[in-house]
Amino acid sequence: MATTGAERQWLEGPRSRWGELRTLGRVTKEMVRGFRSLHFIGPGVTVFGSARTPVDSDEYLLARQVGSALAHVGFTVMTGGGPGIMEAANRGAREVGGTSVGCNIRLPFEQEPNPYLDVSIDFDYFFVRKVMLVKYSFGFVVMPGGFGTLDEMFEALTLIQTAKIHDFPVVVMGSRYWGPLREQIDLMVRAETISPEDIDLLLFTDDVDVAVRHIRDRTVERFGLYRKLRPLRVLGERAPAAWVMSGPESD
Repeated sequence: MATTGAERQWLEGPRSRWGELRTLGRVTKEMVRGFRSLHFIGPGVTVFGSARTPVDSDEYLLARQVGSALAHVGFTVMTGGGPGIMEAANRGAREVGGTSVGCNIRLPFEQEPNPYLDVSIDFDYFFVRKVMLVKYSFGFVVMPGGFGTLDEMFEALTLIQTAKIHDFPVVVMGSRYWGPLREQIDLMVRAETISPEDIDLLLFTDDVDVAVRHIRDRTVERFGLYRKLRPLRVLGERAPAAWVMSGPESD
C-alpha cells in the first residue's frame, strides 16, 4: 500500500535538523487542529470496527443500533470517520439527533469520510488520530474489524491496564467473530502474561442495552460526566448542541 508524503518522511529515520523541525511543525499543527475541532463535542464513546463491513450485513446493523443507543442516552458517537462499521455507528447517532464525529485518516484507498458526520477532521498521522480518539472518549465499543481495529483496541486496553487512562469501559461486540480472541486472552492469563483481573477490562456482549448500560454505569454514574464548556468567540470557537448530562460548568 502506498504511503502519503508525510508518512514517508516520518518513517525515513533521522534526517536533517530542519527536516525534523518541519515534521514536528506538521505534527503540532495536526494536534492543535484536532484540539480545536473536538474541544466542545462533549464526553464521547468511540466505536472501532472494519471499513469493509457491507451495508446489508448483521454487523453493520448492530453498529448502527449501538450508535443510536449511545446517542439516545446523550453520548457523542466518535469513529474513525470512514465507511463500514464507522459509517453505521455515525449513521445511528445521526438518526436519533445525536452528535456524530469522525476522525478520518488520509489513505490511498478505503478511507473516505462517511456522509453521517456532524464534525469531521482529517489526519495524516495515525498516532495523532489515535490520541484524539482516546482523549475525547470515555469508553470504547469494539466491533468486528481487522488490524486497525485490533491496534486501537489493544492500545486502549494497554492505557487502561497501565493506569494512563482510568478504568474506561471497553465493550467487545460480535461474539462469533471475537471468539478466538477471547480464547487467546484466556490463554494469556494461564500463561501469566496478563493478570486475571485484566479480563475485567473487557465486556463481551451482543446485547446493545447491556453494552450501553455498562458504559453509562462506568462513566456517567462514576465520574458525573458533563459538557458545559464555554467557547471563546475571540478564538472563533463554537459549541455544538447542549449536552444532556448535567454537571458543573467548566472551561
